[in-house]
Amino acid sequence: MISRSIMEKQEKILITALKLFVQNGFHGTPTSKIAKEAGVANGTLFHYYQTKEDLIVSLYLYVKSKMGKYIEENSSQESDIKELFKEQFQLVMEWSMDNRNEFYYTQLFNNSPYSTLLSSEQIRKELKKSCDQIQDAIDKGVFKNRDVDFIHTIMGSHVYGLYSYLMKHKLKDTEQKEIIHDSFEMLWGMLI
Repeated sequence: MISRSIMEKQEKILITALKLFVQNGFHGTPTSKIAKEAGVANGTLFHYYQTKEDLIVSLYLYVKSKMGKYIEENSSQESDIKELFKEQFQLVMEWSMDNRNEFYYTQLFNNSPYSTLLSSEQIRKELKKSCDQIQDAIDKGVFKNRDVDFIHTIMGSHVYGLYSYLMKHKLKDTEQKEIIHDSFEMLWGMLI
């Protein structure tokens, strides 16, 4: 079992790395700076993350697990397929707006060569629940019969695009909710 102090050190390293990667990018952030700002020795950082690439991938998985946990905890487990996807879409947008650095990091990671370092096993584990839900929607004839990964990619791209739009336009809450609702309806129209 991992001790609490080890978990705290690892989390401190991840939180510090997140801040610095978002501020300076991957190449502009040396691991020595992460270790220093996290208050750990360079050797300690490399004890937990053998390479900088390992840290970058681990941080991505950490952020995605935080987002997944948020969605899981706030989801009503809607049984209607459209309402289920709508609720999850809204929760993803809510989380991304409340956790801008984390969400920006996922964009940074997904648009970098580091995304290819994720093993297919890690990807399947990370996306299992959402991919199962997509497959269920296909099996029930709600979604077009397309590759699950393709549909998941389209959904993710839609979220990133909407997020970028909302960041550029400072909207009132009611306007923002309306745009999120309209955007989901547009996405839904593509999927069915």
